[in-house]
Amino acid sequence: MTTDAQRYKILLLPLLLTTHLSFTIASDAIPTPYVSPRTLIDGRITLYDSNGKPVIHENDESSTCESSSSTTGVKITPVMGCCETSVEGDYQHVEIGAMPQMDTDEAMQALDSAKEAWSGGSGTWPQMSMSDRIQCVEDLLDKLSVVRDEIVNLLMWEIGKNYDDAQAEFDRTVLFVRQLIDALKERDDLHGSWVDVKGTKAFVRRAAIGIIMCLGPFNYPLNETYATLIPALLMGNVVLLKIPTVGGLVHLLTMQAFSEALPPGVINFVSGRGRATMPPLMATGDIDGLAFIGGSNAADDLIKTHPEPHRLKLFLQLEAKNMGIFLPSLFENDNEEKLNSAVKQAVTGAFSYNGQRCTALKIMFVPRKYSDVFAEKFVKAVEDLNVGLPWKKSFENGKYSMITPLPNAKRVSYMKELIEDALEKGAVIINSAGGSLVGGESSTLMVPTILANVNESMRIFDEEQFGPISPIVPYDDIETIRAYAREGKYGQQVAIFTADGGEDASELLDKFSSIFGKININSQCGRSPDTLPFSGRRSSAMGVMSVVDALKEFSVPTVIAYKGHDENGIVKSIEEDSVFMQSVV
Repeated sequence: MTTDAQRYKILLLPLLLTTHLSFTIASDAIPTPYVSPRTLIDGRITLYDSNGKPVIHENDESSTCESSSSTTGVKITPVMGCCETSVEGDYQHVEIGAMPQMDTDEAMQALDSAKEAWSGGSGTWPQMSMSDRIQCVEDLLDKLSVVRDEIVNLLMWEIGKNYDDAQAEFDRTVLFVRQLIDALKERDDLHGSWVDVKGTKAFVRRAAIGIIMCLGPFNYPLNETYATLIPALLMGNVVLLKIPTVGGLVHLLTMQAFSEALPPGVINFVSGRGRATMPPLMATGDIDGLAFIGGSNAADDLIKTHPEPHRLKLFLQLEAKNMGIFLPSLFENDNEEKLNSAVKQAVTGAFSYNGQRCTALKIMFVPRKYSDVFAEKFVKAVEDLNVGLPWKKSFENGKYSMITPLPNAKRVSYMKELIEDALEKGAVIINSAGGSLVGGESSTLMVPTILANVNESMRIFDEEQFGPISPIVPYDDIETIRAYAREGKYGQQVAIFTADGGEDASELLDKFSSIFGKININSQCGRSPDTLPFSGRRSSAMGVMSVVDALKEFSVPTVIAYKGHDENGIVKSIEEDSVFMQSVV
């Protein structure tokens, strides 16, 4: 079979000529999902037929909404899954659902519902006690658990997440929400307490901001979206959830749980093209907060459409170009075991879920005189990765595929652009079949690419690839690394690999402390554990994501205060009757 590898100039180092890849391409024994198009607005789920005509309100049996020419419908587009294998062995994309494509008017209906639910802060949800909101979210978790297996299956089919990672995404999300609830119950700075400051008695409790527009990413459509969505809800906010164009079907599966667990209008789902729906909503000035996980250009464009951007509360998690830095000490003396451990961390950091993570290691800096040594070990480790469909295990090691299909052809095209640009400017591919497609031209299953001899003239040097490409930059002195960090656009994380923790490592740590949100020593970059702050600087982030920080990001402190003594018990009487001041425990 002719593959895209033949289009590239693949130059293998002599010591790398005997390589192999572990492929798993069978697709049996897993159900193909299909999710019918639906919307959730004002607590009502509307199902649609293939022509976009509403057929029934799923949670309102008294309203049949039979299809008719007089009933307004919506545009429906099919959603294609990652792929399956045909008899001929070529990958073929499969329709796994359909998504309503809302226009501006339909999106405005969702906003109208949100405005009524918020009601200037006087709506049912913001006026509900914190303990009652917690109970609603706990009920939501119970209802979501019913569709866990369907969500896991869908994550594999739509975005190519392997079985273990798909399970972990759901389970980690549930754990994160339970940690949020525990924090609200246990921490005085969240659930409120009385303090005495020089004679002023004050009760401080955090409360909602308003209507939050929430846009989550395709790569973690459940986990990262809920890392902003659920904290916002728990603190009493009302949410407009924009379903991502890719990876959005899982949200359709959650609508029933939300509609049953929360009051009408507390959450409304908006689907369709973001540029057709989000700017008009933002332009109304009715949006109080933006939770956005995605690209900085799109975030900037959206923020600018708000008529009063100074009052728009922002939480942004954006791009990153996280460095993996290998210091010379790893290659000296008897440090091979430490070098092997560093390489293992780097491979996982670069290629876990195809490198489609903001926390992935996206560029490696290696001492020039040791670049061949590093290349040999790095290539061998990459070529041992399982390449195949998300639900298949390798025949050799029994592990699920680590390299799986990219979600669509657009991502493949972008990878090819970056690879071709680098090759034209002097880089070389040093792993076997790097950049080729498995399963024919329509496949999106791309073999990882390791690019050596990368320099600043190449797009891959600065651009976030968000895919299975690992560029290696040889360096002659530490100043090359300092300059990249100092002059770079992003500031999320960095990983420093060292054998002795000498002066270079300490100096880099000090320099990086005001550039990056997290500095990893001898380990890959990552967000977990969720109890630690996840932050960034520059064009990587605005706001902090963690269990406690997320709750604070979507709330503001409200202070109830008086001076002197409550001699007549007035304050105590008010507190006893107040819903806002009710105990959480």
